[in-house]
Amino acid sequence: MSETAIFEINGERYELPVITGTENEQGIDIKALRAVSGCITLDPGFKNTGSTKSAITFLDGENGILRYRGYPIEQLAEKASFLEVAFLLIYGELPSKEELASFTNSITKHTLVHEDMKQFFEAYPPKAHPMGILASMVCSLSTFYPESQNPNRDKDAVDLTIHRLIAKIPTLAAWSYKNAMRHPFMYPKNTFNYCENFLYMMFGMPTEDYTPDPVVVDALNKLLILHADHEQNCSASTVRIVGSSQANLYASISAGVSALWGPLHGGANQAVIEMLTKIQEDGGDLDKWIAKAKDKNDPFRLMGFGHRVYKNFDPRAKIIKKACDDVLEKLGINDPILEIAKKLEKVALEDEYFVKRGLYPNVDFYSGIIYKALNIPSEMFTVMFALGRLPGWIAQWKEMIENNEPIGRPRQIYTGATERDYVSIDKR
Repeated sequence: MSETAIFEINGERYELPVITGTENEQGIDIKALRAVSGCITLDPGFKNTGSTKSAITFLDGENGILRYRGYPIEQLAEKASFLEVAFLLIYGELPSKEELASFTNSITKHTLVHEDMKQFFEAYPPKAHPMGILASMVCSLSTFYPESQNPNRDKDAVDLTIHRLIAKIPTLAAWSYKNAMRHPFMYPKNTFNYCENFLYMMFGMPTEDYTPDPVVVDALNKLLILHADHEQNCSASTVRIVGSSQANLYASISAGVSALWGPLHGGANQAVIEMLTKIQEDGGDLDKWIAKAKDKNDPFRLMGFGHRVYKNFDPRAKIIKKACDDVLEKLGINDPILEIAKKLEKVALEDEYFVKRGLYPNVDFYSGIIYKALNIPSEMFTVMFALGRLPGWIAQWKEMIENNEPIGRPRQIYTGATERDYVSIDKR
């Protein structure tokens, strides 16, 4: 017999079905609540509301567990390539050797963007934020592929759009950086793999023979995998709700990029470096800033520590910490800001105040340090996040379309004025 929840209001009792997921998560199915009782639920920020049933990502914040399609994030980050994980998220299973080769080949063929798009880049001022450029460019792709406007096309046509997006986002992201630096654009070099090619377009110059460092390539591969999906977060939910209107994939992903831009979401790793820079410019007295962080009356907060979902250690942080150490050791960088970061990490891992509250360094802390070590400007950090999150957004959009989910339309509790009569302006 299936479980039910009892809801009682105004003397009336209603039975609502309880849904149990494959990991024994339980939720009360309230889709009929308003129809039978006239009531809705109120949940600001949707912190306790399940908007969908999904088979993509399992996240257990209390126990520090993250799995893509059932595979532990630790195994994927250690053993898989980013494109292998992208295939897994989008199509539901790890690819065979033949499937991965075909997938990789298809993406390699579509890395170029239309030459006319270079004019868009050139129209932006040099100080334009790369996330604003990226969101605009992704949406603009739909104008170059008008056949992609209908999301309910046949499978091959949808796959082509998916492959184009995965192929072109590194090019658009790298060109956003080159535009800001006023450097010449570097075209894709398809003898490189996905991560190598991105680094080549970011840091290569026409006058030199640039080959990405394998340690840096490995760190980037891990970072992209760790960022690839994170359940129904702000940007993934945005992609789904925009896509639920039957908007095309490019427009839906562009909305996800915009949602990720916020400092409370993808902008957190940029905020980490800005915080470290502030400490360094203040003289580097870490004890002072640690005391400020502990003072509940002080508005200062440490960025890159703790997580609103993970109540334990962020499992992604454990993985990327080693990659971070490897990059810093290999590059041998002497940077006072990175020295402050390492001291701050040590304090957070040992100080009882932080340990007791679960304020461990998270993935944003370590990814920010890696990007700083690679001389990537802080404004580009969220672009790097978007590069990794793309396959998750695509998987969320694809699942929503294939499940024929209804258009998203949250309700509200109205708290404004009651009915009143209009008064002409000369009588007010």
